[in-house]
Amino acid sequence: MNAVIIEDEKLAAQKLQKMLARIQPGLKIVKVMGSIEEAVDFFQNEHDVELVFLDIHLSDGSSFNIFDKIEIKAPIIFTTAYDEYALKAFKVNSIDYLLKPIAETDLLKALDKLKNITEKEEKVNVEKFLSAFKENKPAFKQRFLVSYGSQIKSIKAEETAYFYADNKMVFLVSHSGHKYVTNDTLDHLEHSLDPMEFFRVNRTFMIGINSIKQMHTYSRSRIKIDLLPECEKECIVSTEKCGGFKEWLGK
Repeated sequence: MNAVIIEDEKLAAQKLQKMLARIQPGLKIVKVMGSIEEAVDFFQNEHDVELVFLDIHLSDGSSFNIFDKIEIKAPIIFTTAYDEYALKAFKVNSIDYLLKPIAETDLLKALDKLKNITEKEEKVNVEKFLSAFKENKPAFKQRFLVSYGSQIKSIKAEETAYFYADNKMVFLVSHSGHKYVTNDTLDHLEHSLDPMEFFRVNRTFMIGINSIKQMHTYSRSRIKIDLLPECEKECIVSTEKCGGFKEWLGK
């Protein structure tokens, strides 16, 4: 069986390759890719791939964006450090969903599942999974625990304008203009918030779609954002994030 790995962390890709070589020696990894762009280019051309290992967070955005551009007919095993996207993963041609660090036993089960399932059985399993997921777990983080003086409050995601980091602390700014300290890191927020509503524009800011007041062209093809409520720190979309940011605005 020919397979590809789409994973932007080299060590994670190497670890997966070694594990597969040990437990499934008949499986050949024909290509390792680290971005949406590479994956789209690969699947647009002729290929003989029977299985895809796909990380959800790639260097140039969410791997779900791949399915907006091309169709992948091969079965997919998703790999990720976060479980917020399980529902979305099973809406595409997914066989399984493995959380990092990947356990060898879980990988074996996923490969056995691929070997044994029929189209009918898979349809039933996915429908059961979707039903249970919808009943028991929201897809994205809905509330944030924040500090306000000596008080602790819970702020809803819909009340949040943006997050920013300053002096090793992360602040949540609400649409009403209040600023709170939160224990969440920007890296965790990037993976737990609804990507349709929030976007990580640089290392410092994670902004909501409704927090954008105005946008201006900036040096080196970057974009400067005037936030609402106003922020004392300058918010500039980094060069590597500009493409994904423009795509996000158009969704």
